[in-house]
Amino acid sequence: MIQVGREGEVASEKILIVDDNAVNLKLVKVILLKEGHQVATAGDAEEALKVIASDRPRLILMDIQLPGMDGLTLTKKLKEDPSTKGIVVVALTAYAMKGDEEKAKAAGCDGYLTKPIDTLALPGLVAGFLKR
Repeated sequence: MIQVGREGEVASEKILIVDDNAVNLKLVKVILLKEGHQVATAGDAEEALKVIASDRPRLILMDIQLPGMDGLTLTKKLKEDPSTKGIVVVALTAYAMKGDEEKAKAAGCDGYLTKPIDTLALPGLVAGFLKR
């Protein structure tokens, strides 16, 4: 999937947003498109796996609480697979409880962001994760 970024230029970084909340998906997608990124979305782990197989993203913003397979299980699966372990996965959650960040890192997440999303800080945070 190729999306056109700012000023009609095609962006070089592919980002997948995995979230079962349509409002969150749209908000993050709009922000990242404005930054010039190519953005794909998925509402659950199964849909995410299809997107990853067909259009390998460089970064995944992964909601932890998903219907069916949760985001941490999907992350662990991706990090155990040699073909997908290099994808940067950032946990994105509204349920920021004590110990959740440690659980996310133990599952293989490369970063951890909490909701509500700081729309002004998100582009810089994503840029930092992409530099890894």
